[in-house]
Amino acid sequence: MAKLTIIGTGTKKIDDISFKGYRTLKDEVFRFVRTDRHPFVEYLLEKSIQFKTFDKHFEEKKNLDQVYESIIDEILEKIKIEDNIYYYVPGSPYYGDIVTEYFMKNNIDDMEVEIIDSISFWQKAISLIDENNENLKTLSGEEYNFYDIDINSNLLFTQIFNKDIAEKIKLDLGEIYGDEYKVNIIDVISENTMEIPVLMVDKLKKYSFSTYIFVESIEKSTKELYNVNNLLKTMETLRGPDGCPWDRKQTHKSIRDCLIEEAYEVVDAIEKEDYENFIEELGDLLLQVVFHAQIAREEGYFNIYDVYTGICKKLNERHPHVFGDVDAENEDEALKSWEYIKGKEKKLNTYHDKLLEVPKALSPLTKSYKIQKIAAEVGFDWPDINGAVSKIHEELDELLKEYDKIDKDKIEDELGDLLFAIVNFSRFLKINPDIALNRTVNKFIKRFKYIEDNSNKSLKDMSLEDMDELWEKSKRQ
Repeated sequence: MAKLTIIGTGTKKIDDISFKGYRTLKDEVFRFVRTDRHPFVEYLLEKSIQFKTFDKHFEEKKNLDQVYESIIDEILEKIKIEDNIYYYVPGSPYYGDIVTEYFMKNNIDDMEVEIIDSISFWQKAISLIDENNENLKTLSGEEYNFYDIDINSNLLFTQIFNKDIAEKIKLDLGEIYGDEYKVNIIDVISENTMEIPVLMVDKLKKYSFSTYIFVESIEKSTKELYNVNNLLKTMETLRGPDGCPWDRKQTHKSIRDCLIEEAYEVVDAIEKEDYENFIEELGDLLLQVVFHAQIAREEGYFNIYDVYTGICKKLNERHPHVFGDVDAENEDEALKSWEYIKGKEKKLNTYHDKLLEVPKALSPLTKSYKIQKIAAEVGFDWPDINGAVSKIHEELDELLKEYDKIDKDKIEDELGDLLFAIVNFSRFLKINPDIALNRTVNKFIKRFKYIEDNSNKSLKDMSLEDMDELWEKSKRQ
């Protein structure tokens, strides 16, 4: 039976290799070495020990997946000839070597695999950051995601093979911590560490498998920066025994209006394109979600992780054109797919069911808008916008006729019909009527303020004509 022995070389010339690994250097076998960019190779050259590296694969292939695939293929071809080969990898075979991972997971017929471990680059990097290895999170420079970065943990970035990886890390850290936040660059082979600002992370002369970046937890910094976990802990404290009396007293129902108000304030910030205020209002809205989740957790109904899980599952299930095998070539097809899956999930068998599903707590304008969209799905709609315009005129005439009769109930009915017709018109224009009306309210407030600010007498002493004159001036402003 053929045998592949994978040997870790440690981080130095020969000092870090295990005794068992060192003894393999006495054997007469064919040797692969992953790369010649390691002090261990100097020892092999000094002792005239023959070997072959895989550096050409790193230079010729487009990406690391292709590199590792080609290395595996070459090992499998060679072992057919040699029967017994050694494969030397920097550090420990168990840390960051995809080839070792492949042979550990896959049983190859008629081939035995033995792994001889040594100290890893990760272990050496940990030893070089002294006491800062508490609450440590390790991230691969190649594979991490922006949201893997946890400001409340110490972070160790590994596998920073080149400038491109370093640049991505720099941009992500800069976005979160700021360009001047200090991080430590570690070179494991030379055992040197250097503190630099995030802005300089991609300015080193060279990068390799021995380059690591250490980012200290924000808790040990003077910088004020928080994440959602900090918000959750703050809410838990406010609701706790020594928290705020007002926060502790609230229930789902007592703060439900706050949720609606905060949502409108977010929309208002969007309309004003005021991004500083937008940040604040989104925070206020997020607080409402966290507030309700904390109350529910205390009552034993659910917690914030149920909320996270529910929305992530929904997004995955309702986007089969992204996460599955369904095609959606444009926005309309994507929306139809969403609505179809939503109907199946909620078991909405009839269109009447769908109409009843529209939330009762919505404002009447938005509720009308949604109901009309559902009716339009089955063709209960005007063929074009002209029908909607004519309907507005028709309903206005009927309202004025009832107004002349001074029948309040019928006037109320006809006023509702007119508003419903106007909402239908807004639907054809793809304009949310609530947002449109809110803009007008804000515009009214602004113009009314102009009147008050530019009058030389109090509003109560002004005539309607005086006010109207300033109103017209405010419109020109």
